[in-house]
Amino acid sequence: MNDSTERVDPALAAGNRRQLADYRAEHFLWQVQDGVATITLNRPERKNPLTFDSYAELRDLFGQLKYATDVHAVVVVGAGGNFCSGGDVHEIIGPLVKLKAPELLMFTRMTGDLVKAMRGCPQPIVAAVDGVCAGAGAIVAMSSDLRLGTARSKTAFLFNRVGLAGCDMGACAMLPRIIGQGRASELLYTGRSLGGEEGERWGFFNRLCAPESLLQDAQALARQLAEGPTFANGITKTMLHQEWAMTLEQAIEAEAQAQALCMLTGDFTRAYEAFVAKQKPRFEGN
Repeated sequence: MNDSTERVDPALAAGNRRQLADYRAEHFLWQVQDGVATITLNRPERKNPLTFDSYAELRDLFGQLKYATDVHAVVVVGAGGNFCSGGDVHEIIGPLVKLKAPELLMFTRMTGDLVKAMRGCPQPIVAAVDGVCAGAGAIVAMSSDLRLGTARSKTAFLFNRVGLAGCDMGACAMLPRIIGQGRASELLYTGRSLGGEEGERWGFFNRLCAPESLLQDAQALARQLAEGPTFANGITKTMLHQEWAMTLEQAIEAEAQAQALCMLTGDFTRAYEAFVAKQKPRFEGN
């Protein structure tokens, strides 16, 4: 149920709507089925680390998703039993130690732009986390809307283990809102691994799955979201993000305006008509 098929003036649609099912990814795998896109980080021999190129392509792709008419939810998963080991030691960390401040800032801004793009795309993102989920991989999981894990998953914000601050790619802003200030402080100061069962107790994971069914469970959840009201889901994601910086009064007013817009959509009308149609036989039977 979504409004993506509604008629739109071609002049307005031009440049603002596109199909991404046939997108050809260069640095990871990409598949779209039933409105659900699956991004697979596919370097299993190295536990799926990110490179300069994969960072940039992920940033650009999530930026394009705001215009996609055929993608209504996204799953991010790693190949080979691990999610992502972070930035590639040889292809990222090694070169970084040789750069000067302007180039280093260019890199850190690019990594932050990936998080901005993930939070800015209207589609809900489901991270399917198994095995190692470290550094930038933990950030990608954190930046997703929902996280499914396994008992054997190990999530580590290990920036201080390499001599860096825990305030990387929005971690100090987002992680406390997910698991609480004290728990986030522990992970960011120590860099220790958060096990799957502990991660579920702390609220980092929405639930745990068996490793062999993790991807299918994540795709099923994403499909359920994709079959819902597309525009409204995008508004929910936007408001969850924007209301961090609002007072309660501002949030209530913003939600009033957002909900009024949702009431103008075909999804709202169809949901009402479906409810009436479902209730009518029961009343007629009386």
